[in-house]
Amino acid sequence: MTQAHQTRCGFVALIGAPNAGKSTLLNALVGAKVSIVSRKVQTTRSQVRGIAISRESQIIFVDTPGIFRPKRRLDRAMVVSAWGGAGDADVVCLLIDARKGLDDETKEIVLRLRDVKQHKALVLNKIDTTEVEKLLELTQAINALCPFDDTFMISALKGHGVETMKEKLADMMQPGPWLYPEDQISDAPLRQLAAEITREKIFERLHDELPYQITVETDSWKNLPDGSARIEQTIFVTREGHRKIVLGEGGSTIKAIGAAARRDIAEASEQKTHLFLFVKVRENWIDDPERYREMGLQFPKE
Repeated sequence: MTQAHQTRCGFVALIGAPNAGKSTLLNALVGAKVSIVSRKVQTTRSQVRGIAISRESQIIFVDTPGIFRPKRRLDRAMVVSAWGGAGDADVVCLLIDARKGLDDETKEIVLRLRDVKQHKALVLNKIDTTEVEKLLELTQAINALCPFDDTFMISALKGHGVETMKEKLADMMQPGPWLYPEDQISDAPLRQLAAEITREKIFERLHDELPYQITVETDSWKNLPDGSARIEQTIFVTREGHRKIVLGEGGSTIKAIGAAARRDIAEASEQKTHLFLFVKVRENWIDDPERYREMGLQFPKE
């Protein structure tokens, strides 16, 4: 038999409302950090691909932005990206926070999924915080609105049910060659992942003080003779007041953000890193088409 017949490969889209746990689940499925996690809503802005292997199958998981009612241009771009990820996948997994249940936001997503022709799987997350009776009632209510082909009950944070879910998804992949090398876990360049890691650390430290209209760009990545990397990044905010918040008194906040980001970037790149952060004001970046292209989003014209 040829390699193409021995192996399977396919795409699985993870969709859902903001903070359902999609990024946490993606990292658990892949077994490494490929998507940033934050309690701030709409942290994931564009599609993030994580690659996992289960037996003969290579599964390319697509973490999409949370689906919500868009109010601003960036919101609209993110929601379009999320549904685009669902349309391109072989299997669509709807992730729902079992504690929240079937609220209006999730109900809208479920109803729209009736038009999706691909294999659909319902994933109830955070089951460790929810009574079994409620899980069963929730599953029944959701399937009454839109029939799902499979249901998985998991805790992405604790890992409960994640391996079983991955194995079953592996069986759904179509025969064909793998699209990525066996040891590759993401299709995102390290420069992009490093920028996202720094953005995650900003949110962790300044969750209640900054709006989510903040972006980070990796300006340079230079590998040094000793095997370490010198990385320069710029944090862009929309107001001078936000720049002062990120810097902190005497630069204390930016130093703490840099230290936390440096640790995760070093782990992701498997090399010692020297991280240098700069903070600049870019007032109208949210209306700049170039910024959207850098984030992997389509720029909404209206």
